[in-house]
Amino acid sequence: MRIYILFCLLPVVLFSSCTRTRITEHSEWGKYYDQYGIKNACFMLRDNNHESIQYYNKERCLQRFLPASTFKIFNSLVALETAVAPDDGLVIKWDSVVRWRPEWNKDMTMREAFKVSNVAYYQEIARRVGPARMQHYLDTVKYGNMKMEGRIDTFWLNNSLQISADEQTGFVKKLYFAELPFSERSQRIVKTMMLQEQTPTYNLYYKTGTGRMGDKYIYWVVGFAERIEHFKEPEGSMNKSDSRNYPYFFAQNFEMPASDTTKDWFKARIEIVHEILKDYGAIPR
Repeated sequence: MRIYILFCLLPVVLFSSCTRTRITEHSEWGKYYDQYGIKNACFMLRDNNHESIQYYNKERCLQRFLPASTFKIFNSLVALETAVAPDDGLVIKWDSVVRWRPEWNKDMTMREAFKVSNVAYYQEIARRVGPARMQHYLDTVKYGNMKMEGRIDTFWLNNSLQISADEQTGFVKKLYFAELPFSERSQRIVKTMMLQEQTPTYNLYYKTGTGRMGDKYIYWVVGFAERIEHFKEPEGSMNKSDSRNYPYFFAQNFEMPASDTTKDWFKARIEIVHEILKDYGAIPR
């Protein structure tokens, strides 16, 4: 009963009503983390097709953490809406500082910077947006705890701004349906920037994020999957295509000691997302 009441009271839940059958705990998803030796993890999945919530580790799903580079979704929306970026082709010159990822060390567009998660590019975007406008949109969207402490170019990395997996899924669901307080154009552009995998049977959109929390790293993946079903539409149908997309919204995070280099955690987080989405049927096996 406690789980049912808690999820129904959350403001980010977009359903008009909740029932027990719409909220399901999946303790069995723990096996996907156990195989990597991950102890502190959560996964939140919103099945739009059945108006249901599926989750692993309720307490952590509701706990806020720094968003790290998943904030690039929000940062991109603000940049487009304020015309700091006229479009996703905005080029920001490389400042000649050599950084640890070689692909960051060049001039690039916003779309390119999003794909390679160029921190320096988005720090410059945030500086151009400025604190007043950034805070306005944090408050308007009600993004996480809406706190912006410290410098304008580090607040999503320094544990000031925090957001939960539950809030992340609510955020990307609104983005998908263009229900955020941004123009349809801004939201459409950012959605296309999030597309990572495109196949005949599914599309997968997401943004990763990695943040330092003391002696640990948090690893995020936030986005949505579209399962594609192909069939012949009846004559006169409003849908003129012979396929339909069924969306599923998700957020995953887990933490590992910063000193643990036994596995490629960047790769592992994507593999786990695939396994859970396949387990649930959001994407085909």
